[in-house]
Amino acid sequence: MSFELNRKLAAKRSALPTGANIDPVSASIIRGAFETICFEAATHLGRAASSPIINSSNERNAAIVDAQGRLAMGAIGTPHLTFVNQMMVRWALMNMEAYDIGPGDVLLSNDPEYGGGHLPDYCVYAPVFDDAGELILFQTLQAHQGDTGGKDPGGFTLEATDIYTEGVSYPCLKLVHRGEKRRDVIHMLERNNRFATFGGDLAAMIGGVQQAAVKLQTMIRTQGSDMVKAAINHAISHSEKRMREEVSRWRDGVYEATVLIDHDTVGTRDVKVHVECRIKGDKLTVDLTGTDDRQTLVGVWNTFANSRSYVMTQVGAAIDPSIDKNEGLFDAVEIIIPEGCIAQPPPGKPAALGSFHPACEITEAVCLALSQVVPERAAPQLYKIGMPNAVMGFDANGMMWMDQGVDCRSMDSSAVQGIDGWGSCPVSLGNLLLSEAEDAETRFPILNISREMKTDGGGAGQWRGAPGSLNVKTVLAPTMAVAWMVSADHPLRGMCGGDDAIPYTNHFEVGSPNEYKIERTAQAQLPAGATIAYQHGGGAGFGPAILRDPEAVKEDVLDEYVSLGAAREKYGVVLTGSLEEYDLAVDVEATAALRRDMRGALAAE
Repeated sequence: MSFELNRKLAAKRSALPTGANIDPVSASIIRGAFETICFEAATHLGRAASSPIINSSNERNAAIVDAQGRLAMGAIGTPHLTFVNQMMVRWALMNMEAYDIGPGDVLLSNDPEYGGGHLPDYCVYAPVFDDAGELILFQTLQAHQGDTGGKDPGGFTLEATDIYTEGVSYPCLKLVHRGEKRRDVIHMLERNNRFATFGGDLAAMIGGVQQAAVKLQTMIRTQGSDMVKAAINHAISHSEKRMREEVSRWRDGVYEATVLIDHDTVGTRDVKVHVECRIKGDKLTVDLTGTDDRQTLVGVWNTFANSRSYVMTQVGAAIDPSIDKNEGLFDAVEIIIPEGCIAQPPPGKPAALGSFHPACEITEAVCLALSQVVPERAAPQLYKIGMPNAVMGFDANGMMWMDQGVDCRSMDSSAVQGIDGWGSCPVSLGNLLLSEAEDAETRFPILNISREMKTDGGGAGQWRGAPGSLNVKTVLAPTMAVAWMVSADHPLRGMCGGDDAIPYTNHFEVGSPNEYKIERTAQAQLPAGATIAYQHGGGAGFGPAILRDPEAVKEDVLDEYVSLGAAREKYGVVLTGSLEEYDLAVDVEATAALRRDMRGALAAE
């Protein structure tokens, strides 16, 4: 049933029925109101939620889905969450009578086999009807929750071979019926979560969609149902038209890329994601045929809805940013994901870790393929981290605490054409704000020792990647630490001749006789005073390093982004003077000669 359901959920939807004609200006005004309402709903959630993963890190997203199940507006959050909301709403639309969905209701979904991403991403949504009782649209809020009620805290079970191990799945659960909270259902949800903060997060999500629904009802009453429906139809068709115009300017052809994951969580090596992007006229096809389908793999299964979303996140980055990101993009692009591969798993497969890998390899492969056509927009929408070091324990009252390791770090911020990698977060994380390192110290018995960028920690290139950071942390009480390490053998790939990023590494009990490197996974008991050190990979480079402006390389050395040795060996830049005296200068003639030799050596290869 799962593959059949996926086909139904992904099928193209028709336009909303309306007799109204709308001009572009009026349509834009209504679209702008949608965007504002999404912004306000997501802001409400961020300010009212209890857990730092939402109220500090902003791992949430708001979207509006129309009565046909089409994404009408996606805004505010991490990009890959934008394109999942409509899939869960479509299941509810297919079961309106069975679930008795009506005005004043609020629903929740997280089930990967019914249009969801992975279990921790809870989607809360409310239908919006007009005064005549016609369903016009849904307001959605999606947020990552700190626990899912599964075997392990946080919902990430490294050895899980089925989804039931990871937590509780909700295809569609009604939280509010005709304006009245279903307290038995809400209590059941809270009971199946380890952390007391979940109750506040859930209340904030309910309140956010309820407030947004009232604003949407007011707008529908003011503008009229037919005009709102016409505006949605206009926005979606306009995005499709502009998307097709973009593709028609690209060079026809077939462009392929293969990206490997080091291993699954039980050590199976070189898990493959393969993408073929085919361009013919105004048609783009993204085909994942050839992606790994070994059924014995563990921990590397991404949900169908998530895979579609990650494909579209990368495609959306390759086009003019002024094109609205809505259902029109899906109408313009054909996405082929073979049934049974790791990007569309059979029923029952675990999916929590899939939002790390292979999700990121999907976007990376699409980016590498399209970089052959639109290199100027080759910005990888990914985070190559396997998973953060999560540490957990119990306080003096026996209550569990968990530091999920999502505080500040520098990682995966790649260069793009004309711009060096910068910032601490890759673009794929959107408006996610990694919380301050000191914040976790006030909540948990841990001490963050350092957050230092690593010299030569970004890929070299005509535009260089940002360095990754070495995050060192000491636990002040006995704890259990969990990690899954990848991107050591296959780090973030460089674009258009740029160098790859540095690999990820991770060590536990650093500085003690028991120090060891995490090669694959870890579920370790650490004594009080133990130190862990996670080296995050930096961003990849763009373009050949020997084309970088020598003066820019000199400034990189002065800023300690690049070492003196790498300036010469990677960039072919000869510097005189010293760092100590701060009098570095480019030896122009020696640099030109060295670069000639380096070009000759490359040509000989």
